[in-house]
Amino acid sequence: MLMKNKILFCVLFSLFISSVFAQHKTLLSIDKEVLKKEVVKKSKSIATLQSDFIQIKHLSFLSKDIESQGKLWFKAPNAIKWVYTSPFQYSAIFKDDQLFINDEGRKNKISLKSNKTFESLNHLLIKSVTGNMFDELVFEISYFENDIHYGASFYPKDKNIKKFIHQFELYFSKQNFQVEEVKMIESSEDYTLLKFKNQKYNNALRDADFNP
Repeated sequence: MLMKNKILFCVLFSLFISSVFAQHKTLLSIDKEVLKKEVVKKSKSIATLQSDFIQIKHLSFLSKDIESQGKLWFKAPNAIKWVYTSPFQYSAIFKDDQLFINDEGRKNKISLKSNKTFESLNHLLIKSVTGNMFDELVFEISYFENDIHYGASFYPKDKNIKKFIHQFELYFSKQNFQVEEVKMIESSEDYTLLKFKNQKYNNALRDADFNP
């Protein structure tokens, strides 16, 4: 139970493996302003998103990383649903200023308006999934690339967020600028790694698809 909550917490703080460990290089093949413009353009075109994902959780005190799988649904402007399907059943739904959690049948509801930390992290989660996190009032930002992706590192300025997440890394496809990988590094240097698969954009999604 505690381990599952820790994994979800890291995702929310908020929400790909071989390319993430590829050597970072200075961003040379594209100007950073062009990269930002193309990513923001892609982000604004996303009305809905459906995707499978693989999550790798690295904890320094464990000899083996924890791998889980699931599905993601997003509907603009702020409905998002994470469902873990393996190795456990767990879901987290942000909808109508509420967070609904279902831990293998044990349900909980949290008001985002009464919990500003979760409210802020919901916004960060949506921004990380769509890619549009380029707010220099909120983050210090640096840029890089590898053979497969353009990348950006985001260092939160908010002290409350920094307690949990030291750094976000987003990895963008060099073909279409969509987010394909997210790495969230904690202050302890443990990290959560997400890889999105089978992404589908702008298919019809109903409000009912986000019911808890």
